[in-house]
Amino acid sequence: MAELVYPPVIGAAHGLFRALDIRIDMEGTENIPRKGGAVLVSNHIGYLDFIFAGLTARPQKRLVRFMAKESVFRHRVSGPLMRAMKHIPVDRTQGETAYQHALDSLRAGEIIGVFPEATISQSFTLKSFKSGAARMAQEAGVPLIPVALWGTQRLWTKGRAKNFKRSHIPVTMRVGEPLEAPADQYAGAITRRLRERVQELLDAAQRTYPDKPKDAADSWWLPAHLGGTAPTAAQVKEAG
Repeated sequence: MAELVYPPVIGAAHGLFRALDIRIDMEGTENIPRKGGAVLVSNHIGYLDFIFAGLTARPQKRLVRFMAKESVFRHRVSGPLMRAMKHIPVDRTQGETAYQHALDSLRAGEIIGVFPEATISQSFTLKSFKSGAARMAQEAGVPLIPVALWGTQRLWTKGRAKNFKRSHIPVTMRVGEPLEAPADQYAGAITRRLRERVQELLDAAQRTYPDKPKDAADSWWLPAHLGGTAPTAAQVKEAG
């Protein structure tokens, strides 16, 4: 079937990014398979991550169907768009339905996007990964594609007002080599390797990121271990 909604939405996103002068630095897109199913796995630091993670597949002319919480599909604006782009709603009380939907899509040759941390990391460091992505890849017989995003938190993240001014914010995206998920291996072990891959990509993205905080007040988007004032994972847990 023709994709009547997804390509125009991508075009609109590109137009917005140009208007905001967002400087996109994307490497490793050749690791996205040109055909066949795959599970694209990304860290999660901002509300726009699904847009940026999805862009990593465009050089290979692929579209990514993301698994997202069901409430997004109930919103009067985002809901119709999410359904038209064939993203997958996840009702946490009935997760098996979404899981099966994702499996069917993978077996049909789609790329499914997953944020295995489940929620935005307010410390901007990697949280623990849930094993669902690995299990899906195992059952569908497809590879896992690790992705790291950096800079998206400066546009719109949890607990901060969105910044859609022309701020020239850089966004760095790194795509790693596919990770196989053999059916005879423990999903937890595959998940650990996957998290290590994403961490390596995130470290690389942070090392090459061209911006630094302007002053102490602007250091909120930098993790504590890099000298910023973002809360540590322990502080987030204690506050929550």
